[in-house]
Amino acid sequence: MSVFRYLSYSTDPGSGLLTCRYSLEDDKLGALEFTERITLAPGPGWDTPQARAAARLVFLLAGVSYYKAAAPPVIDLGDTALTALERGFLRDFYRQGLGEFAYRNDLDLSALDIRAPQASQSATPKTPQPSSPDSGASGLRALIPFGGGIDSIVTVEKVRALAADCALFVVSKPGARFEAIEAPAAIAGMPVVRAGREIDQQLLRSAELGFRNGHVPVTGIISAIAILAATLGHRDAVIMSNEWSASVPTLEHDGTPVNHQYSKSASFEAAFRAVLSAAPEPLPEYFSALRDRTELWVGEEFAALKAYHGTFRSCNRAFHIDPARRLDHWCGQCDKCCFIDLILAPFMSAAQLRDVFNVVPEPLTQTQLAPRFRTLLGSGTKPFECVGEVNECRAAVLLAARRPDRAGCALLQELAAEVASRPDAPAEAEIAAMRDPVGENFIPPAYAFGGRP
Repeated sequence: MSVFRYLSYSTDPGSGLLTCRYSLEDDKLGALEFTERITLAPGPGWDTPQARAAARLVFLLAGVSYYKAAAPPVIDLGDTALTALERGFLRDFYRQGLGEFAYRNDLDLSALDIRAPQASQSATPKTPQPSSPDSGASGLRALIPFGGGIDSIVTVEKVRALAADCALFVVSKPGARFEAIEAPAAIAGMPVVRAGREIDQQLLRSAELGFRNGHVPVTGIISAIAILAATLGHRDAVIMSNEWSASVPTLEHDGTPVNHQYSKSASFEAAFRAVLSAAPEPLPEYFSALRDRTELWVGEEFAALKAYHGTFRSCNRAFHIDPARRLDHWCGQCDKCCFIDLILAPFMSAAQLRDVFNVVPEPLTQTQLAPRFRTLLGSGTKPFECVGEVNECRAAVLLAARRPDRAGCALLQELAAEVASRPDAPAEAEIAAMRDPVGENFIPPAYAFGGRP
């Protein structure tokens, strides 16, 4: 029988190292073992019950990267006991977090069997770990996972006004640096807490070794590492930058939603918060500052943050694992480039966006990219990318086309006319509503901020 096993995890306070070990037994691939290493600041904090609880969560979530090599029907956690809450959370993390992977590989994970001893549930939820007494007047010490895109930049600028002590959190291969993160981080001017994540080298040879390949819910893994980093640093909150539309499925397949952004969704956030609250030791708060904000709202906020306009870069080709294939500029062709251009076009001038894309033409000036923009606007399947919801994109194209400096942009005017002619085109009231908070959020009162810029 094919089975994926959780073997063990261990910590070394002297080197700041968390080591997670897994194995796979598969009829085709044979017997394999995997090791993942996470490096954070060394010190005695690793020996606390809180750090051990946080390290265990990393162990639980990081396994998904290795499970997908064969995606067997059984996951065996060995001696690692799970509460009923954790078992349900982990099952959803695998099934929904690997929804895109299963869809692309024509797999059915609905009967996934997670085997683990039963652990007793903590009787009462724990309060978040307190800040250290010298944290400043507000008493808030926040850790903000930072990817250098418009969402995390907006979060940084909102949170810095509320917390006396903010730090950015960056996960990368040990020693690696991405200019698309480092440049806007320098503009932010905050301390950077770094985690080195060294995945097993076998995953980098997946095609050669015959592994299945595809998208994993990496934001969930980074979230767990961030909780560990915040615990070690005596910070009271990990603040994400996942907006409202991250909860909207990419598509529906056989009646089941498939969401590329599952681990950025409200359902993941709520479930992870519940697991943290039920942990045997108090752990930091976890929430998204943008949960009730649309991408349109984020675009309008970012447009006012001119100091970042020359440094941010959301193109995924800036983050290629192989440095030789990593671009030092926007590619100007991909779905992400098109979306960022579209969501900023209502709020930034044509000249400003030309300067943003710099060495390549702005996507909205490239008529050959019309099919990509039409897909964003609802013609065909939404891209498997971190892009906004269809109505957000439609609102953006209508608002952008009204700008006087866009009157001569043929592609934009053509797209706007197509959207306006649709019976389901967003009404003015709907467009206005997107520029204000929508839905619910999990933000503690101390970190709440206002609506429109």
